[in-house]
Amino acid sequence: MKKNAWITVLKQEDNEEEARKLHQTLSKYGLGTGGHFWRDDLPQMAWSGALEELSKADTGIWIIAGRAVDFAEPNLRYGLSMLTAGVQALRGNGFPILIAMIEGELEADSLPTLLRGAEVYPATSPTLGAKMAAKANLPIPKLALEYHLNVYGIPNLGQWFEIGPADGAWKGALFGVNGGEIVVQGVGPAGKLPEKATLEYPIQGMELELAGDKYTAWGVQNQLGPDMSHYVKVNDHATSLVFGPMPDGDAADLFVLRLK
Repeated sequence: MKKNAWITVLKQEDNEEEARKLHQTLSKYGLGTGGHFWRDDLPQMAWSGALEELSKADTGIWIIAGRAVDFAEPNLRYGLSMLTAGVQALRGNGFPILIAMIEGELEADSLPTLLRGAEVYPATSPTLGAKMAAKANLPIPKLALEYHLNVYGIPNLGQWFEIGPADGAWKGALFGVNGGEIVVQGVGPAGKLPEKATLEYPIQGMELELAGDKYTAWGVQNQLGPDMSHYVKVNDHATSLVFGPMPDGDAADLFVLRLK
């Protein structure tokens, strides 16, 4: 199967010419190319528009092209985080993401949590084409996590997060936001928003503080396995998330993801 690269270009008006060169480079190395110019429209959840193409089996790598100043914009970082979560839910957490820097420098550790595994290279690097082709044609590495995470951006239904254990079981689940507002929660089979749900001892409005950030959390006591998930609808755009099994007393084993 011939592999394709999907290219996301940030800020079309500034980066279009460099994006054209990137497509040409990839073609020279035998990769099919497709892509889009990023649309910064969080209310319409425009970040979800590329998910269908990135989920295809012949798409072997996702390339994000932009300048350092582009990656500093909070709304853009949030949208990229949401798309990354959707891609990783469908393709695995090891799906290769490469950032092609058109201008400036960027440390992967400065990015939102889900993008910190991306590799960063100058767009003008003479070895960039070979690196991208090699990564696109390798099997996707399997990275084991203790949780599963997915996101849904549906104009008529809103923005939803899905969490649950990757293995084993959670006795209840907790989900909190720093920024944004939780408005609905539910429990149901993994992979699909539930039409109805029975919640066991639901809680709302729990206040948490972790590493100096304040979170408002909702939770349930339902037993969750890998085939069951906690679904949470969130309005607006949180700076970070905290989630995991419902804490037992003072013991908390929670995961924190920065989205901006």
